[in-house]
Amino acid sequence: MQSLPLGEPSPADLSAIVAEWPLIAAELDLLDAEITNIYAVEHGGPSPLDWRRLRRAEARVTRMAAELAARPASRREVA
Repeated sequence: MQSLPLGEPSPADLSAIVAEWPLIAAELDLLDAEITNIYAVEHGGPSPLDWRRLRRAEARVTRMAAELAARPASRREVA
């Protein structure tokens, strides 16, 4: 079994996080929109605005993932 390294993230780890941050942020926004819709079901159902927010968040995740995948391998900095 391999143990996890303790301490601070390496510069390569930080670079990978920075490179992927737009996708991470988009996924967090999508999660928030999904939670809002789940909560709304118990209170009369999601509004048209809730559904629009969910669709926009899904589109943003797709767009950010495509942009990240389209980057040259040298710019992706995978740890």
